[in-house]
Amino acid sequence: METQAKTTSRTRKVLSVVNDYLIITLGLLCYTAGWSIFIIPNSIVGGGVSGIGAIVQYATNGAIPVSYTFFAVNLVLLIIGIKTLGKAFGAKTVYAVFVASLLFRVLPEVIPQTFIDELAVANGKLLCALIGGSMSGLGIGLAFSRGGSTAGTDVIALIISKYRNIPPGRIILLCDIFIVGSSIFLPSDLNFGARIAGIMYGYLVVASCSYVVDLSVAGNKQSVQLFIFSKHYEEIADMISGSMHRGVTVLDAQGWYTKNSEKVLLVMVRKVEANYLLSMIKQIDRQAFISMGNVMGVYGLGFDAIKEKKKIKKV
Repeated sequence: METQAKTTSRTRKVLSVVNDYLIITLGLLCYTAGWSIFIIPNSIVGGGVSGIGAIVQYATNGAIPVSYTFFAVNLVLLIIGIKTLGKAFGAKTVYAVFVASLLFRVLPEVIPQTFIDELAVANGKLLCALIGGSMSGLGIGLAFSRGGSTAGTDVIALIISKYRNIPPGRIILLCDIFIVGSSIFLPSDLNFGARIAGIMYGYLVVASCSYVVDLSVAGNKQSVQLFIFSKHYEEIADMISGSMHRGVTVLDAQGWYTKNSEKVLLVMVRKVEANYLLSMIKQIDRQAFISMGNVMGVYGLGFDAIKEKKKIKKV
């Protein structure tokens, strides 16, 4: 039994890791597709290292593709990220950098130019800035949710948010404002007004990306509180603690109408775990009465940590 339990635990861990990398890969595909289809073909400069790569590509007339700059700059940031955020983050982000660099190189060659022209260029820069920024934000959010990153300014955002209660999207936004603004110095035949318009489109990309990142990360961190009324409370409690590895509190209660004593389970889980928990409860007791509500925040083991500002000692 003990050997079987260990094997099951190892299998669960392997599947969890594989699932993490699949979600990160999906996020990278979404991120690079947003840039390759909507942003770069319209000569828009977005934020992050991808924005730096776009500036270099525009300045060199395509001699240095985005993929080269993206890879080179991220190598430096990866070293900082690994030292600060740990090896697990580093492994996933190293994977992300290699895959994203490869996708930045492959997607422009795989996707037909006629498809890009019809879908993106023909619809104007405004729509493309919104769609491209939203897709890149969704990709970053998916990577964040699995402990990874698309690197670049994301690394800076995760380092700061580790020690401060500042949304990562806001940190990325501040970094990106400078990157997009610097595109005004690109050599171009456009007049000053057209250049300012180009910067505005870039800021639109950054704003939509930042908004979707915060929306995605906040959604993954939301928690719910459940009160479970069931005659099979012991079996349900064992399932929650054993299968889901979540804590369960057993409360004494009394029905006022029947005057019967009952046991009530109090459980806190992530919102993304709620459907699985409800389905498991249904398998054990189809007559179970459940009350579920959103909570503003859950702090402690298995959830968010309370972050405090370091106090400066006065000499």
